[in-house]
Amino acid sequence: MLMANPYGPHFHIDSAGTGSWHVGEPPYGPMQRAARLRGIDMSDLRARQVTQNDFRDFDVIIAMDRDNLASLRKSCPPALAHKIAFMGDFATAPYRGQDVPDPYYTRDFDATLDMLENAITGLVTHLQTQID
Repeated sequence: MLMANPYGPHFHIDSAGTGSWHVGEPPYGPMQRAARLRGIDMSDLRARQVTQNDFRDFDVIIAMDRDNLASLRKSCPPALAHKIAFMGDFATAPYRGQDVPDPYYTRDFDATLDMLENAITGLVTHLQTQID
């Protein structure tokens, strides 16, 4: 799914999970509301599962937590394993190296968004150095 993004035309951003249990569903309502308060519209998103084509088609596949990182590494063709990254590695203190918590379980939507905004800043900086 192609989404408008504030990071420029060089980036095509998509979202997918390692499991199939929510395929076709929109993001969790309270998370959508918290994101909307920050100017992030998630209403058009629908869950999908990572496919083998994703490893070929995307330059970077980013895991939000170590469980998903392990799952991605297990299902990724060995020749493409270099494309897998961990979101926490792009964050700065106090989030550096941490798993992004699932806000469905923590109910702390703002803390999850704070962490993601921090890590995304680092990720975009990293990606821009790759294309410049």
